[in-house]
Amino acid sequence: MARILIAGGSLGGLLAANMLLRDGHDVHVLEKANGSLDGRGAGIVTHAALMQGLARAGVEVDDRIGVKVESRVVLDEQGESVARLQMSQILTSWSRLYALLYEAFPNDRHHAGFAVRRVDQDERTVRVESESGATFEGDLLIASDGIRSVVRTQLLPAAIPKYAGYIAWRGVCDEARLSERTLTTVFDHFAFGLPQGEQLIGYPVAGHGNVTERGKRRFNFVWYRAADEADGLRALMTDVEGQHHPLGIPPHKIAPAHVVEMREAAHRLLAPQFAEILDQTVQPFLQPIYDVASSRLVFGRIALMGDAAFVARPHVGMGVTKAAEDAMALSEAVRLREGTPAALIDFEAKRLIAGHAVVERGRALGAYMQAQGRREESDAVSRDAHTVLRETAIDLDLFDRPVSEPAPTLVETV
Repeated sequence: MARILIAGGSLGGLLAANMLLRDGHDVHVLEKANGSLDGRGAGIVTHAALMQGLARAGVEVDDRIGVKVESRVVLDEQGESVARLQMSQILTSWSRLYALLYEAFPNDRHHAGFAVRRVDQDERTVRVESESGATFEGDLLIASDGIRSVVRTQLLPAAIPKYAGYIAWRGVCDEARLSERTLTTVFDHFAFGLPQGEQLIGYPVAGHGNVTERGKRRFNFVWYRAADEADGLRALMTDVEGQHHPLGIPPHKIAPAHVVEMREAAHRLLAPQFAEILDQTVQPFLQPIYDVASSRLVFGRIALMGDAAFVARPHVGMGVTKAAEDAMALSEAVRLREGTPAALIDFEAKRLIAGHAVVERGRALGAYMQAQGRREESDAVSRDAHTVLRETAIDLDLFDRPVSEPAPTLVETV
């Protein structure tokens, strides 16, 4: 049995922690935030590997895991359907998955308020020190501490988040607040809006309390918009008091004028149904889009996983699935090699190339949006509605196809 420390108690960290604990190891989660993280995040597209990972982590995977849709649709600015695609998928939420994984992990092994400051290791142990001076020691440390990973910054400082040139407005809207037209034409679909130079996607997820009952669900949206780093992004990430939040602005700190401008733009550019959803969303939030690609994952007794290792743009819809695959590969490697650095070397051999591949796919799918900030390139990157439907957030059995190759198992309708 190995003593394994997990830095980061979000979805990736909890997936790994639950799997390793079920394998019989002495696992401890070190989480910066105090208390539960429930209520953060928004929608998640599921894939077969994510369901497999949840089951490995001890989560019961059934119809309550999310909301199932059978088709995708693109709406023009008048709200009319211009493209459809039959594709069955299950959409869930960050909050739903977090609640299931958090409840599955013993509370006495979850150490909230532990903000990692630095890590050290020798031939036998790895040591983690918090900002308060508290320490933990173990055989292995798995860093799952997110896009701004303290562990990655210490061990691989060259792997910094790279801004993609655009942001996403995100949010969830209660189903009960929406009109009959929006409910019948949008709500039960994976829906897209494709105004010139922009892109919106949306889909139903569980509602308050993680219920999936019709009438009590929510609609999750992600609206990608160009924002140059020097001016546009900085303005968006600055609150009304003039404080800049470069690492992420809390939703309640977003300047109201930016929210007003976003909603006014929705009425000019998007289908009326989407504009209504954005109007009825109580607390939209901002996500700058970044890439992170680590050149290595293993440093002796320490390994990076999840967003601490790679961050792919949301177009691939695989952030949590990638973390689940990381956790399964780690669990298998530790099972075969026990709590030794050799286990982490095996893990890296399985996941390093895969991580780079998903980041590159995200860049390919996001090339159109990225080109909007570079006028000389914008005409060179094209897209059409059916291609966007076929390629965005597809399941892993279609993942290895070239971005330009359609999936023959899917049936298009007009």
